[in-house]
Amino acid sequence: MKFTVQWNALEKRQLLIFALVAFGVPYLMGIAMGAGFYAGSDVSVFPNAQMFYPAAGVMLALFVTKKEDNMMPRKFFVCFLALTVLMLACSLASVLAPALPWALISNLVMMGGTLAAWVCYFADGKARRAVYGLRLTKTGGTNSFVMLLLFIVLYFARIFLLSGMMMLADPAMAQAGAVPEGWSPMLALANLLAMPLSFVLAFTAFFGEEYGWRGFLQPLLQKQFGPRGGILVLGAVWGLWHLPINIFYYSPDTWALSVLNQVFLCICYSVFFGFAYAKTKSIWAPVMIHFFNNNAVLLFASADSISNQVLDWLSILLSFVAMGVLYLPFFASRVFRQGGTTPELPRHEAQAPAAACNLS
Repeated sequence: MKFTVQWNALEKRQLLIFALVAFGVPYLMGIAMGAGFYAGSDVSVFPNAQMFYPAAGVMLALFVTKKEDNMMPRKFFVCFLALTVLMLACSLASVLAPALPWALISNLVMMGGTLAAWVCYFADGKARRAVYGLRLTKTGGTNSFVMLLLFIVLYFARIFLLSGMMMLADPAMAQAGAVPEGWSPMLALANLLAMPLSFVLAFTAFFGEEYGWRGFLQPLLQKQFGPRGGILVLGAVWGLWHLPINIFYYSPDTWALSVLNQVFLCICYSVFFGFAYAKTKSIWAPVMIHFFNNNAVLLFASADSISNQVLDWLSILLSFVAMGVLYLPFFASRVFRQGGTTPELPRHEAQAPAAACNLS
């Protein structure tokens, strides 16, 4: 396959800065995370902080390469970068002073920083938000809530499909995990009703990933590798980005299987998230979808079930089937069959949103 569009010098410089932050920081922090893990400390702050690094990498790259651009939403960017530093500091402090409740402290820091981010977001004005791909409305594409609803339908379809396959493959294992310990219908309902408020208080973490992966990296990878190839590369990159979390948090005893599962899961999600981003032309579609995906686990299990998972080949193979059946067909969408790419940052053509992306 031949690709005719190559990265220019500016894009290469931005990619380098992004990679140093988005990958260099979490991998270096993985050393501290590993030290905390082997010392018996609570390392749950590290995964939350790591979600901020991709967008921080984008913002630093834009500050360095677009510093003269007076349309940059500087208030929001500076606030987000400050919150990222605070989350990083909480991660390190959880290893250096493990007796303190750093999970609670970091959540309070994130909520306070997120409220400040909302203030800065609106203070920057509509014009700046439009140019840097931050608009909540009037983006020139499908409504983001339509994509969120579609994802919710697919999410529950995956649960039922996976449960059915597991029952056929190993009825004993399916029965053992039917009602997780600590789960109750009332708690699940409370978590569901709390989701809108939780999003308002914690959107920065999910924005932190999606502004990096979809807002910045997806259009550049699609430019280099094509609409489909760019998505596949992005999925693999995104999956490997989780490596420290897979080893020291998600599944320490079966981390190799966890990494394999993570990469395939991220490829499948990159297909749908990329589809949603191209259709809506709004970063808020994948941000909301990512938020629901990460928090929906509380509808079926306790938060503790996320860490220290023990995986086996049967469970990940069944997961591969369920994910592939439901999400990979979106590759057939015409947003991945046209020659265009997803809108890049900044979007100085945003005054004509309908023309901002020729993928729809």
